[in-house]
Amino acid sequence: MLDLDTCYRILELEPGATLEEVNRAYRDLVFIWHPDRIPKDNTRLIEKAQEKIKQFNEARDQLRQHITRQGSQTSQRVTSQQQTYRSSPPPPRYQSNSYTYRSYHAPREQQQTTQHTYTYGQHHNPAYGSYQRQRTAAPPPPEPPRTTPPHKDMSGVNLQGANLSEKDFEGRNLSHANLSYADLSDAFLHRVILHRANLRHANLFRANLLQADLSYADLQEANLIGADLSGADLRGADLRGAKMSQGNRLLVKLTGARLTGAIMPDGHVHV
Repeated sequence: MLDLDTCYRILELEPGATLEEVNRAYRDLVFIWHPDRIPKDNTRLIEKAQEKIKQFNEARDQLRQHITRQGSQTSQRVTSQQQTYRSSPPPPRYQSNSYTYRSYHAPREQQQTTQHTYTYGQHHNPAYGSYQRQRTAAPPPPEPPRTTPPHKDMSGVNLQGANLSEKDFEGRNLSHANLSYADLSDAFLHRVILHRANLRHANLFRANLLQADLSYADLQEANLIGADLSGADLRGADLRGAKMSQGNRLLVKLTGARLTGAIMPDGHVHV
């Protein structure tokens, strides 16, 4: 198990980085060092990249657990303090306190003992009762910080025109989602499911779509310049008018991508 300082150093971060910073650093480094981006004949560099990816994964997992544990402990401390505050006994109310005195207003020879009794505390001060109510009505403890989105299944979601730049959707199910005109530049979409999703005019500039499922997705007029589609499933996808090249130079990484039945930018069907 790596120590925290080593984890921060592997991800090129300063100690105390937030979870968002950890995820962003991980995405950037995986994008740079992913083995699918390296020529297959360079076995030495591929082995080095595989070792790098292993270190990135371990460092990210360690830091995620550390940050999540810190957030949980903070929440538990707040809850414990509030529970202690609630359970502490209230200040004692005034108790009945009777006393007797003798009246000596009559002449000595006619003195009779007269008893006067005064009782305190039968009715407590209303202001004190108001304070007591305020004191016991402590606010609920805050929710612990959420480190991951609550649902992995986002199928059919409508995100048309949304700004999703640099967002992490790794492994999410976005099948049949409406992402037309959405900004997904530099987004981390590793192994994301976009089966039959609407990505018309979406900006996927430099998006990481390694091993993504884009089968039968609508990618017409989408910007794919700089995107990494290595190992992606593009069977039956509609890429008509998609920006994938400049002149005769292809600017999209398609190593190992499946393109059977895909309609290419120029309109021809890939076989």
